Amino acid sequence: MLFLKKHAMRGADFSEVRRKDVWSIPLTLLREAVINALVHTDYSQRGAPIRIAFFDDRIEIENPGILLPGMTVEDMRLGVSKIRNHVIARVFRELNLIEQWGSGVRRIYSEALALGLPEPQFLEVGMRLRVVVRFAELVAVNQVTEQVTEQVTEQVERLLTCLQDGPLSVREALERLQLKHRPTFLSSYLQPALVSGLVEMTQPDSPSSPTQKYRLAKRRSAS
Repeated sequence: MLFLKKHAMRGADFSEVRRKDVWSIPLTLLREAVINALVHTDYSQRGAPIRIAFFDDRIEIENPGILLPGMTVEDMRLGVSKIRNHVIARVFRELNLIEQWGSGVRRIYSEALALGLPEPQFLEVGMRLRVVVRFAELVAVNQVTEQVTEQVTEQVERLLTCLQDGPLSVREALERLQLKHRPTFLSSYLQPALVSGLVEMTQPDSPSSPTQKYRLAKRRSAS
């Protein structure tokens, strides 16, 4: 979870008396997926760790061990549960990390529906189970509105400086900024700049175009 938070963009919600952090990725949903992976991993597969991968449009959580015999993804959606690691499951239950058997997968689907995200996917890949959680459209992140942290503001300013010479693709911007980690660039540089209206796409009608570039918004470049 710390890894996920590290690469997520954090804003603030001031609609209540106390400030409340707002994250750009569905942390509650991902928490359930991480717990599910820890409880159901086949630990007999040595050298095959649980993996969490951050992509442009999705997060993948993958653990060793396919579904137990007789189990299907549809069974899990209905709350059917077969426990591979009884001791780990009992400890998680006693720590209140699990409410009841079979509730985690149902909560993953219900959280995605409530957040307006595409339906998560459970895929058997070789001898591993992969959970794919896709994001909403990059430009549709409207939870982060009122304020961003000082660190994010500094990062956005760096991006704006790079764009003063003309539009850049993601790859070109990474090179200019001397960054190697694409997800960090998207969540901490590009995404807040788009949300705040400081940067715009050169092809707004085709957000996923391979030739997509980003430029200073007209109101910015004209100032």
